[in-house]
Amino acid sequence: MDHSEDQQKKRKLDEVSTENDMAAGEEIQADNATQHMDDDLATSGSGSKRPTDSNDKKKQRLNPENGETGKLEEEKKENGEANKSKDTSQEEDKSGDAVNKEEDKDESMQDASGDKDETNPAETHENKTSEEGNDTTKEETEFERTTKNKSKKDKNENPYKSLRWIVVKNDGRPESLIKLVALKSLFSKQLPKMPRAYIARLVFDQRHTAIAILSDDPAVKDTDEEVIGSICYRAFPEMRFAEIAFCAVSATHQVKGYGTKLMNLLKQEGARTGIEYFITYADNYAIGYFKKQGFSKSISMPKGRYQGLIKDYDGGTMMECYVHPSIDFTRIPEMLAAQRKFLLDRIRLKANSYKVYDPLPKDFSPHWEGVSRANEAAARAMAIPGMLDAGWTLTDLLAATGQGKDVDRAKMALKSELLAMVRKVEEQQFAWPFREPVDTTEVKDYLEVIKEPIDISTIDKRIRKGDHYKSKQMLYADLMLMVNNCKLYNEPGSTYVQCAVSLEKFLGSLFRDMGTRS
Repeated sequence: MDHSEDQQKKRKLDEVSTENDMAAGEEIQADNATQHMDDDLATSGSGSKRPTDSNDKKKQRLNPENGETGKLEEEKKENGEANKSKDTSQEEDKSGDAVNKEEDKDESMQDASGDKDETNPAETHENKTSEEGNDTTKEETEFERTTKNKSKKDKNENPYKSLRWIVVKNDGRPESLIKLVALKSLFSKQLPKMPRAYIARLVFDQRHTAIAILSDDPAVKDTDEEVIGSICYRAFPEMRFAEIAFCAVSATHQVKGYGTKLMNLLKQEGARTGIEYFITYADNYAIGYFKKQGFSKSISMPKGRYQGLIKDYDGGTMMECYVHPSIDFTRIPEMLAAQRKFLLDRIRLKANSYKVYDPLPKDFSPHWEGVSRANEAAARAMAIPGMLDAGWTLTDLLAATGQGKDVDRAKMALKSELLAMVRKVEEQQFAWPFREPVDTTEVKDYLEVIKEPIDISTIDKRIRKGDHYKSKQMLYADLMLMVNNCKLYNEPGSTYVQCAVSLEKFLGSLFRDMGTRS
């Protein structure tokens, strides 16, 4: 193919030379036309003005090895030399044909190149889908991050803000009566030993107020199941105290912290309404709960403020809680956490736990002068660098090792056993006269008759000190002294003496393993 094209080009050159001899008179016009074509060829070589130059470059990229671009330029040069022997019109026609042919070729080559340069619609859709997927992933990530931040924020928020609770009393409104009926049902279920008529009378009494935590479930709205827990109390505003009548949490919501939240809400409401003390009579099973909520068996409120307003209950323990007016009881967990953090920060300022001491050398041996063999382990420990700086003494180490450790372990075991025994005695229904010391301001002649007064709370304090009772026999002696004091002061057949007899029988069974006889 290349050899035949070369022959055709030579034949054309011979024809052009013959025509140039015959048209010598038209050399001037031919020179002008030649100059014009040379300018065009020069412009096509620079690629700055000719619009088809970009297509020529595409053809070079598509076919870098077949030399098509070089052949086209040679044809342009040959056409320019041939046009020298023709007139201007023929030259323009031929040049126009050449340009048309070249444009046709350029268009065909541009179409071919366009097929490869155009982006595949399917690929575009996939890329777009991928980009949309990335955007969706970003949105989902941002949403998840927002949700996590919100959940963390919710955890840090005060839990009482999301709690649904009300203060209700018998004001005659239907919605209040509906809630009071639900409260009556709750107290009747959770306090089965309490007469239902008595519960209904106090709950619907207009002098009593109730605070209740309600469920968020719309399916149980205005039903008995809506009430999670409640406290019913009667306030005495003129004396600035209130008596708690009933306190209960639904069986399905117990051990979830509602009891503590309920009591804190009650204290908050009491502080808002000017209540200074809460008083209640707790049975044996409720004493532990009220202790955790800040109630104490020691009554600090002057007796003249509540005497004659509340009555005594047999088998119940009177307990009291002081309500500080400046404390936000719904933020107790936050305050405790802040106090703990403050204390730990202060401890770190004085602690030496961050110091690191060099290890002992291999040939190290402590000084054993004046140290008995039994104390060698403690002396060896005291020789470790940093022990003295940490405040340890030889006495401390002896108490934590060897015989001292065994003695402390025995003391702790005895202390735990004695506390368990006293707790069993305190939980008995007939133990209520012995739980607190006799009030000598009321019973004027008590100390004249009883020379060694004793009670369960005093015994409990002696045990917790850890040094008073050396054995269970000593505890049994104090408990029997308490029983005998009761028999000695009170008249035979009285309620107090009956309780003392019952307690004596119980102590006989409790200490039977020691060989004690009642």
